Amino acid sequence: MDISEGLFQKFGKEFKPGQMIFCEWEPGDSLYIIVKGKVKIVKIFGKTQKTLDVMEEGNIFGEMALLEEEPRSASAIAITETKLLEFNKENFNMIIQKYPQLVYNLLIIFAKRIYDAKRRLKNLLIDDYTTRVIDVFLMLSEHNPNAWQLNSITLQTTIDDVANWCGLPVAEVNNIVMTLVKQGKIELYADKIVVPNLKEIQRIVQTKLKSKRKISKV
Repeated sequence: MDISEGLFQKFGKEFKPGQMIFCEWEPGDSLYIIVKGKVKIVKIFGKTQKTLDVMEEGNIFGEMALLEEEPRSASAIAITETKLLEFNKENFNMIIQKYPQLVYNLLIIFAKRIYDAKRRLKNLLIDDYTTRVIDVFLMLSEHNPNAWQLNSITLQTTIDDVANWCGLPVAEVNNIVMTLVKQGKIELYADKIVVPNLKEIQRIVQTKLKSKRKISKV
């Protein structure tokens, strides 16, 4: 979206690296569009802060505040020098009439969130824990449109993150991951997991799920 200087003067805000844009649990009534810079969306799990997403120029975040009168579900922090447009409920209608592309972008975001929610539910319904953990790697790889062309993919995630995604205890996920490492199906690092053969783990999940469906029909 083309951002005019006048629009930024009226609705623009600037943040320094590490500066908090909004905090989890605080009331919210505004959405933000990134004009320049990067923003990370983080959430507290227990005593640990987890990065849920990294937003870049053109991305929209905080939009659920316009639809729900509930506290923020996560925090937003500037990673770099960042320029944002901030819109609240009062001025949002005027903006979407002038910039219909914004409505289109919001529809894409909502559609993606619905898909992500269904995809995670599908993962949580897998009763075999090893298959569920492996399916998390597939689920995370789906965010990269080039994953299947590369076949090998690096996921910026940790064992704790995987445990959060699949709803299992960290200790149990750690045991499963270590077994997968020994089998050569993944490579584990401090802040990332490498899947050297994405198609292989896809076959594992598909085979397990097909086997489960056959058993349930017997």
